[in-house]
Amino acid sequence: MEKLATRGRPREFDTDEALAAALRVFWSKGYDAASLTDLTEAMGITRPSLYAAFGNKEALFKQALDLYEAEKMAYVHAALEAPTARAVAERLLRGNIANITSDCPGCLGVIATMTCNGDGAGIRDHIQCRAESSRQAIVARMQRGIDEGDFTVPIEAEAITRYLSAVFQGIAMQASQGVPREDLEKVADATLALWPGR
Repeated sequence: MEKLATRGRPREFDTDEALAAALRVFWSKGYDAASLTDLTEAMGITRPSLYAAFGNKEALFKQALDLYEAEKMAYVHAALEAPTARAVAERLLRGNIANITSDCPGCLGVIATMTCNGDGAGIRDHIQCRAESSRQAIVARMQRGIDEGDFTVPIEAEAITRYLSAVFQGIAMQASQGVPREDLEKVADATLALWPGR
């Protein structure tokens, strides 16, 4: 727990708790629909306190996105450390399913991007940049798998990464339609059974 000080005077709220509350608002409403009133009420602070502690709404969202990635997307970084490309895919699939079937309403980046209008173009670009960085990390890991002989058929790192992305999106769509976790796990099982390598 961190209490930040302003000119020697401690803030009267916990910044970590306030940021977590902001994350929940952005998660449920998206970026554009989350008003400053929604945010300050959920965070239990005034607008001046929000600006002093976090900057403007865009800066607050970026900090909330950092928190989201640290808490909900840590499985992606862990998956990349798996010993084979198939093990990477399995960890990504299981982590994705665990994430989307938790108490969160979906991927924060996707929610924010879909709810950004013209005024949110900077946020949309920021999210897409983060997503592309993660995607490139997976492409690089798949290329390493190719180089190390993890695949039993000729495959391109870009193509197998896009395939995984398509499976993730399909699983997320089915989850949003109420398909139970056990059935989503069967999709992961089928994907891994068809995986072209070790």
